[in-house]
Amino acid sequence: MITPGLFSSLTDDWATPRRYFEQLRKFFPFDLDVCASAKNFKCNDYFDLADNGLAQNWDNRVVWMNPPYGKSIIHWVKKASETKGIVVGLLPSRTDPVWFQEYVLDKAIVVYLGGRLRFGDESKPAPFGSILAVWGDSGYTYEQLKAIARNPFLPSLTFVADSDLKAA
Repeated sequence: MITPGLFSSLTDDWATPRRYFEQLRKFFPFDLDVCASAKNFKCNDYFDLADNGLAQNWDNRVVWMNPPYGKSIIHWVKKASETKGIVVGLLPSRTDPVWFQEYVLDKAIVVYLGGRLRFGDESKPAPFGSILAVWGDSGYTYEQLKAIARNPFLPSLTFVADSDLKAA
């Protein structure tokens, strides 16, 4: 069944899943949330709609960005790609739009998250997949970011050792 939410949504504001942010915070010392509200901010220092985060300076910070997923997303990822610092962005997994091609692809390390995150109150999965984009020198390799960015809503992976396969 095709979910209508794959093509449009009643909102472009998807509150960062608390559990996912806390997982990332163990590895990134976030000090600024640039797309927040008084109800969903993730850092003590944040910009809400009235502050207009796009008009503010993000340089020399470790920035968390979960932007509105509508047409304005291009402005957020453009600013992230131009920032002198580290910007970690939670974005919809859409690789064909101009915003991805111009400001994410080859400008950030991109990790595709398996499954679907549970935004807001975490009761239901989103109608779309997500990616984590990291601009700037975070000090982490792609392989390390894959482990850091893993979707906490997926069941734990079980690995089978080569020795177990040979014994079978």
